[in-house]
Amino acid sequence: MDTKKMRARLEERLTRPEWKFTFDKEKDTLRVENRETEKGVTVSLPGIVAKWHEEKDKSIDEVIYYIEESLTNMSANHELTGKEKNIYPVIRSTSFPTETNEGKTLVYDDHTAETRIYYAIDLGTTYRLIDEELLEKEKWNKERVKEVARFNVRSLDIKVKEDTVAGNTFYFINSNDGYDASRILNDTYLQKFSEKITGKMAVAVPHQDVLIIADIQNDTGYDVLAQMTMSFFASGRVPITALSFLYEDNQLEPIFILGKNRTK
Repeated sequence: MDTKKMRARLEERLTRPEWKFTFDKEKDTLRVENRETEKGVTVSLPGIVAKWHEEKDKSIDEVIYYIEESLTNMSANHELTGKEKNIYPVIRSTSFPTETNEGKTLVYDDHTAETRIYYAIDLGTTYRLIDEELLEKEKWNKERVKEVARFNVRSLDIKVKEDTVAGNTFYFINSNDGYDASRILNDTYLQKFSEKITGKMAVAVPHQDVLIIADIQNDTGYDVLAQMTMSFFASGRVPITALSFLYEDNQLEPIFILGKNRTK
């Protein structure tokens, strides 16, 4: 399976009179859009192909479901008031758009040199990113959204899986609720976790459905983390960044890992 065949499979299964497809050859992405509203979803084809090699048609079924649910919910009217428990922060790369395709400005905060924090209303099977027009309509301000979202992400359960490679311990948070990467914003949890780290603490959010925390004890640990992060980044439905971060003094610093040379 290559990206050309994957694109054909997706277009075949998603064909609707009211939907149209746009293929970006340079980015190798496919956008599915409602012809009338011009609202839509863009997916990365290489990431879907990589996941297909592991899960076969199950991965395609998941993408189809994600796109169908997203486009259906985009046509609905959404409110913030009364939905406070459904507002969460989502981590995206700094290359992620700051406006919708309709030109509405999204609500976001800077996070690191590689990531931004956007805010979303959880709709059960998908979510809608919050824009400034919705804030104005609901008479909310950005600080209120930020406060509610941060509180909610701190309330999420955190289940950790652990693996050790060459004396380095890696912890994986992968609940697949759409907010695994968002758990990096749980400052209290990171601070508490750092107390059990005996080497260097590194953190990675290669895509939205995983948070990796590493206890780096030697040079091999950095190399393993780099390979691991790149692998997750390539296979994620919503990739974020292939770079990792050092966690020191409650701060995140991106690190570039090149063989045995490592620089901030």
